[in-house]
Amino acid sequence: MIKVENLTKRYAGQTAIRDLNFEVGQGEIMGFLGPNGAGKTTTMRILAGFMPATSGRASIAGFDVFERSLQARSRLGYMPENVPLYNDMRVTEYLDYRAALKGVPHRRIAERVGDVKELCGLREVERKLIGTLSKGYRQRVGLADALVSDPDLLILDEPTIGLDPNQIRQVRELIKNLGKQHTILLSTHILPEVEMTCSRVIIIHKGRIEACDTPENLLGQIRQAGGVVVEAKTGKDDGAEELKKISGVREVITDHDEGWQIFSLRVESGLDVREEIFRLAADRKWTLRELSQRRATLEDVFVEITHSDQAEMPI
Repeated sequence: MIKVENLTKRYAGQTAIRDLNFEVGQGEIMGFLGPNGAGKTTTMRILAGFMPATSGRASIAGFDVFERSLQARSRLGYMPENVPLYNDMRVTEYLDYRAALKGVPHRRIAERVGDVKELCGLREVERKLIGTLSKGYRQRVGLADALVSDPDLLILDEPTIGLDPNQIRQVRELIKNLGKQHTILLSTHILPEVEMTCSRVIIIHKGRIEACDTPENLLGQIRQAGGVVVEAKTGKDDGAEELKKISGVREVITDHDEGWQIFSLRVESGLDVREEIFRLAADRKWTLRELSQRRATLEDVFVEITHSDQAEMPI
């Protein structure tokens, strides 16, 4: 559905993205992750036809986004991070207008607008002025706008930004359901949502793709296996220094809680150091309150890849 080859965008004095290559298949939900300024929004705007690339190629449903822009854009629905809406229009009026602009046949506009209002939970506000809506409902209107032409591809840039936890959960379920009928390229900073929603993930950093794989494979490749949490009273011992001596422990972060020391350990992939920690605590006569392993998450992968001193790590 999406094919990107050597895509590069340069602004005056800087390169936003450099030699991007990736594909998104029909029916996939692809997560597109990266820190602020990594090039996510630039890439999405190029794919959506909002700006040209400096070099490289990109196609949507087989149509080149530069040479056959109208055909490519007719296949996609784009929801930008800051949804531009007409505040003085009512919800239904706005969606009718957008459907007409997007070429929905006149006889089908009422049906399509009714479908997206139902899908995005807009029935109770359909007669209200957009300017009076909450942030959550404005995001829903933006999503309904992206869907109204029934596109093959949805490009969603931070669709849950500014929403409360309940609204985020609702949007996550909506995106999952949309993935049954649409291909989706999804940019978000809420990494647990990506783990639960996306079939594959692209991580972009400083304008380059650093990883592209399933969340499961990325977790398997990461150098840290997650970590171990230790809560103990260590007496006069320097617990952090003792724990650092255990083979495979890469880092120890110390915190305190009413007389207890809390140690968060990062360890080498595939190692379980809890038995050695228990022996150390017994030998030193530490009082243990907790000794548990924390599984690696997609957030760990993201931090490992995009951390400034790890940026060139191959994965």
